[in-house]
Formats: sequence, structure tokens, C-alpha cells
Amino acid sequence: MTRKKSGFLTFCFSLIPGAGEMYMGFMKQGLSVMGVFWGLIFVAAYLNIDQVLFVLPILWCYSFFHVHNLRGMSDEEFYAVEDDYLFHIEQVLPNGKWSKKQNNILAGILIFVGIAVLWHYLSEYLYWLLPDWIYWTFVEAIPQIIIAVLLVFVGIMLIRGKKAELDKEEEKKKEGTL
Repeated sequence: MTRKKSGFLTFCFSLIPGAGEMYMGFMKQGLSVMGVFWGLIFVAAYLNIDQVLFVLPILWCYSFFHVHNLRGMSDEEFYAVEDDYLFHIEQVLPNGKWSKKQNNILAGILIFVGIAVLWHYLSEYLYWLLPDWIYWTFVEAIPQIIIAVLLVFVGIMLIRGKKAELDKEEEKKKEGTL
């Protein structure tokens, strides 16, 4: 059973994303927030993608104010809050409802992560083989260029998908009026 804690310690723990929720007794919520926070830092550092870090202040503010909102609740409201994970695996990976498109997306993500890990490993050897200007100009920039191209590609695919959907709706409307 969760119960309200000291205001000063709540403030201190709320400065660390997820720790405040854990201190208040909401372990699943705290684990979710802390896992996303440190996971984003790991991904950004490992793949050298600084752009991912823009989410961290948002997540930090969410966690900070969430803890203080929990602390400010009346006893009835506080005890009614259920400790639950922020993300459920069933929502992301619905059991038995996988389409071929979802399989392809997951396969693409796994292939991308595998290539990123290989690239990270091999780039250390390229540092010793290539002249400095080639290494710093091309080898270090390739992961960021690939991610930028992928983001542009996904954006174009989303726009095309939405446009095709709108075109189908217009055709149905025209057929319905004729």
C-alpha cells in the first residue's frame, strides 16, 4: 500500500525522473519513467544521436510535476491512484493481432539496430585505417545521415499514406453522389 511521504524528501527525489514516483510508492510508474529517461540517454550516446535528447526535459518536467501532483492530492484521490506501468507490452505488441506490415516494421527496426551496433564496432577499426579527415568527415557522420534519410523517408511514407486514404474517401464520395 502506498502512502504519502515527507515533503522535503519528495522534492529531493522528484529531481530525478522516476525516483519521486518510486519514493511515493508507485514503483511501476517510477520504473517506467526512469527506464525511458535512461534508455533515451543510452540510445543517444550509443548511436551518437543528440537530437533524441530534446525529449529529456519534457520527461523530466512530466516526472517532477507528476510527483508533486501526487503529493498534492487529497487522501481519497491519492489512495485511488493505481500503480501501473506507463506503457503496456500488449498495446505495443498485441498478442495474435500482428499483421505482415507490423512484422516488417519490427524487422526493419531490428535490422537497423543490428547495423548500428555493427557500425559502432567497425568504426573504431576504421579510425586506425583511414586518414583523420576522411574518418571525421564521413565515418562519424554516416549514422546521422542514415537516420536523417530514414526520418525523411518515413515522413514521406506517412504523407503518401494519408494522401492515398484521402483520395479513396473522395472516390467513395463521388461514387456515392453519382
